[in-house]
Amino acid sequence: MKIYIGSDHAGVDLKTCVKERFGGRFEFNDLGTFTSESVDYPDFAHPVAENVLKDNGSFGILICGTGNGMAITANKHAGIRAALCWSPDIAALARQHNNANIIVLPARFISPETAIETFEAFFSAQFEGGRHQRRIDKINL
Repeated sequence: MKIYIGSDHAGVDLKTCVKERFGGRFEFNDLGTFTSESVDYPDFAHPVAENVLKDNGSFGILICGTGNGMAITANKHAGIRAALCWSPDIAALARQHNNANIIVLPARFISPETAIETFEAFFSAQFEGGRHQRRIDKINL
């Protein structure tokens, strides 16, 4: 499975942790940033969202301090359903009920261990369809 991943300066360490843990299981395309120097999160959220939309069947991971900036930016793209997840249960439901195609992690509010568990739950869950599809169909105007 191909995953486009991006972070701002606050998320770069957690991004490295996720890639190291799951590098043998997933194909990561890292769109930056690569240092802890201050950067603007939209510069990374937009490319991840655009690539997920272009590459059918791919997913995205975005990581910033709170996760809010990345989620808000990514969700500006029609067809993107970026879910801010801070626990395995939230992540599983984001896939099962919302068919989220980007997981957003809040680096300053989640431990590396919880991030790994949350990532695992997101990618282990499957979209349930049914009544949830009806709701997703109402998202884009």
